[in-house]
Amino acid sequence: MRVEITARNVRELLRKIDENLNEDVTEVYINLRPTKEVVVRILENAPNVKVIGCPPSLYPKVSKKVINALERMGIKVIPIAKGRGRPRKYSEKTVNLIQEMLSRGKSPREISRSLGIPLRTLYYLISLYNLKPLVVEDEED
Repeated sequence: MRVEITARNVRELLRKIDENLNEDVTEVYINLRPTKEVVVRILENAPNVKVIGCPPSLYPKVSKKVINALERMGIKVIPIAKGRGRPRKYSEKTVNLIQEMLSRGKSPREISRSLGIPLRTLYYLISLYNLKPLVVEDEED
């Protein structure tokens, strides 16, 4: 089982570790640097843990002694990148569908109506992803 623990400071992190971890937990993600104190608390509450994740910006600050000691116990400390900001409203699938409709000769207005995307947003997506209709040249006789 994977558990994600986020806190503003170490004291709050330690409290949340005590509350949320148990024997079933095998992966832990914490948003603060895993110090000796934090790692010991994780191991006390979740003895079966195999992976401890932290943000990539904090990973270089983790003590090499802590990483080596955990590796000898069969536990990995890894950097895990978390997505930041607001998620995109329109997926890659939608963008591919727009590209396909453009290549079939549909106008942006028709695409906008059929997909329910505002016309202005559609033009923005077309420029953002550099979408262009695939032009099939006619052979001249």
